[in-house]
Amino acid sequence: MGQERRRRIQSLMLLAALALLDQAAPAVATVPLFRDPVHDGAADPSTIHDPKTGEWVMFYTNRRADLKLADPKDVSWVHGTAIGVARSKDGAHWRYSGTAAIPESCTGATLWAPEVQRFGNSWHMWVTVVPGVFANWNAPRFLVHLTSPDLERWNCGERVELGSDRIIDASVLALPQGGYRMWFNDERMGKAIRWADSPDLRSWTVRGTAVTTPGEGPKAFRWRGRWWLISDAWKGLLVQHSSDGEHWTAQPGHLAGEPGTRPTDRAKAQHPDVIVAGDRAYLVYFVHQSGEPEAKADPDWGRRSVLQVAELEEKHGLVSVDRTRPATMRLGK
Repeated sequence: MGQERRRRIQSLMLLAALALLDQAAPAVATVPLFRDPVHDGAADPSTIHDPKTGEWVMFYTNRRADLKLADPKDVSWVHGTAIGVARSKDGAHWRYSGTAAIPESCTGATLWAPEVQRFGNSWHMWVTVVPGVFANWNAPRFLVHLTSPDLERWNCGERVELGSDRIIDASVLALPQGGYRMWFNDERMGKAIRWADSPDLRSWTVRGTAVTTPGEGPKAFRWRGRWWLISDAWKGLLVQHSSDGEHWTAQPGHLAGEPGTRPTDRAKAQHPDVIVAGDRAYLVYFVHQSGEPEAKADPDWGRRSVLQVAELEEKHGLVSVDRTRPATMRLGK
């Protein structure tokens, strides 16, 4: 083999090795993780991996935080909301990707808190619907189930009947024994977190209550041999664990209830999502911007919200996060 050819082969091998190393190297998440460029009100994330494109996709409530209103009690800015979409190659750096193509014929003018999962050969979304734009919190709310072959085009499914006209915030998992379980917030029952089972993702039977204290935004997941349920208790996040997904033990205190110290993370964590990647898990949450310098000059700045991420740590059955530590994303596929 000639010397020149040997050098070329060695160079190619080195380039291939560097490419593999670059692919394997974990990426450090930006702070904030994501900021909506349209209305600056990203909230309520749901994050999944799209095997077709190899990207991570985040659906979120696209609050109109920049809407100017004469009455400070007017909550129209939290209505008239689409579902935003962001995409990422590594889970650490995100780009805005528009809004989800959800038919208004089976939903409404206001969409909140998407929950996206893949079951079988289809993508499924449960989204909270408010049928209109309202200046107060007194409108009915319900869940609608949609399906998609590609995360791009969403098809109308059915309204989820759960025995109440004030249902929001679904979280859905497949059960090990078959069938599915949904956790949701029933505002008519003091904003308790309840749960229901289904054999087919379409008809649901309410089974009981997982959290009796007021809260919202439940996120259920399996990790390290346990069921976990994290919900927004409005003073931080309530963490519970279970051996069977039915009987829950609450962790003392609240997770991320104290403001963080990094810019854009200086308020309590709210409405979480959790990305499980093998033995690791990452908490994705939204943070209002009331603790930022801009809020001193602009009384409406606190409406604005961004998405942040922190790695979950589990020790002796207790979960914690360190919001001051950069999140190194090792998500795999």
